Amino acid sequence: MQAQLIALDWGTSSLRAYKLGPAGVVLEQRSLASGIMHLPTEPRDIAGVRCADGFELAFDAACGDWLDAQPDLPVIACGMVGSAQGWSEATYRNTPVDVASLGQALHRVRSLRGVDVHIVPGVIEQAGLPNVMRGEETQVLGVLQGLGANALIGLPGSHSKWVEVVDGRITHFDTFMTGEVFAVLSKHSLLGRTQQICEQFQAEAFDRGVRVALSQDGQRGVLSTLFSARTLGLTGELTAQQQPDYLSGLLIGHELAGLPDRIQPIILVGAAPLCSRYQRALALCGFAHVSLAQEATERGLWQLAVAAGLTQPVLEA
Repeated sequence: MQAQLIALDWGTSSLRAYKLGPAGVVLEQRSLASGIMHLPTEPRDIAGVRCADGFELAFDAACGDWLDAQPDLPVIACGMVGSAQGWSEATYRNTPVDVASLGQALHRVRSLRGVDVHIVPGVIEQAGLPNVMRGEETQVLGVLQGLGANALIGLPGSHSKWVEVVDGRITHFDTFMTGEVFAVLSKHSLLGRTQQICEQFQAEAFDRGVRVALSQDGQRGVLSTLFSARTLGLTGELTAQQQPDYLSGLLIGHELAGLPDRIQPIILVGAAPLCSRYQRALALCGFAHVSLAQEATERGLWQLAVAAGLTQPVLEA
């Protein structure tokens, strides 16, 4: 099957490259530890020129052989590669946005090979406190393929995003630093001193944390309930092995407590183990209809490439 597009998911710590065929089917994929903060430094020849630019080196390592075989393949990229610290800055687009508006706003950077890399701009919301995302917008648009016009899409992670989609457009989103706060508290606070990492998921402790966040005690805020991760250990109600999952449930519960209940369905995008935790917590919050999305980034990049005219959709017979 002939390739039609090279799609790059280029973040802070990693670079994922996909060679896509008709309808966006993945023909080949590879992952490199060459995020924008971990670029190669060893100079080498690219297109007959000695090169020491980390972005050029990473790009060539990710898909140089694909372009050798098909020099005319279009290239699209999303993520932090378009940030101020990236290869070339792609200016944020204001909400609301959809596939068509983002697809027409791709930012081009010319590579040493003479190939244009089309970078997806991030999205900014400036009503009230500003909020931004880069890469997640592409995942959201990939999820929407084949679904209804409205959805609430969760992207759990270090900085979790909750994105409201109305009539096929990203209209509002919130960011929660849940994962990063969990890591900081576990490694650099008093709470972590009594914790003991356990390979087995402590479901009962996790559920208890979620319920505390949703309870009357939780209404006093996360800064109040956090201390219970220590006191429940001191009183013997939580073992050292249970405390990490209790803290995880507590933080996730506080995150979910503010979700709007007017938008359904809820779709999660991300690593399966973490999405499983969120799915469990959402059930405790009363959200019964939660699904997990697969291959969101690849599908989103394909849809944006079609909207930009970089490749062609499959025409029905």
